[in-house]
Amino acid sequence: MNTRKIPDIIIGRLPVYLRALQRMADMGLKTTSSQELGERVGISAAQIRKDISQFGEFGKQGTGYSIEYLIDKLREILKVDRIWDVVVVGAGDVGRAIANYQGFRDRGFHVVAIFDSDKAKVGQSMGGFTVEDAGEMVERIKATGVRIAMLTVPVSAAQAVADQLILAGVKAILNYAPVNLNVPNHVKVQHIDPSTHLQRMTYYL
Repeated sequence: MNTRKIPDIIIGRLPVYLRALQRMADMGLKTTSSQELGERVGISAAQIRKDISQFGEFGKQGTGYSIEYLIDKLREILKVDRIWDVVVVGAGDVGRAIANYQGFRDRGFHVVAIFDSDKAKVGQSMGGFTVEDAGEMVERIKATGVRIAMLTVPVSAAQAVADQLILAGVKAILNYAPVNLNVPNHVKVQHIDPSTHLQRMTYYL
């Protein structure tokens, strides 16, 4: 299987399916159909079957999908059948919320450090972490081998910090700053901008 040939829009739907399947498993359900899953996530049954079939045949005609098996397969495809260490850069309001959030580990992620360039914040306790000096970030990330970072810094600092993260060996950045980052092709960036999503919704109001 070569996931690089799979359209990104399909990869983006897999975590949605995984979340719904996990909730069904928590309810004690053992099997599901593309129709039932589609009703839960608001995507057509045909689209779900098409998406999942990109990675193999995981269901049987007439019996549907084993929820436990499909969860395992989706976690394997998304590579969250292991725990990924993550660093947070920016100890402001968003960074603090992330540091305090307890739900990442269940989804395959473990925040291991939080950095900030503000000397007044360095040394503070936040969500069980001690805020570390961003000036030491590159060497610290290199030493620990972390490949994923969450960027919660102001727009004015976002690109410079992203450059440092890439220098440190980070391969994936979740960017909360409302600005597009210029990164090499081997680095994946996902932008999280609530204002953009709000504007998308108001179109329909």
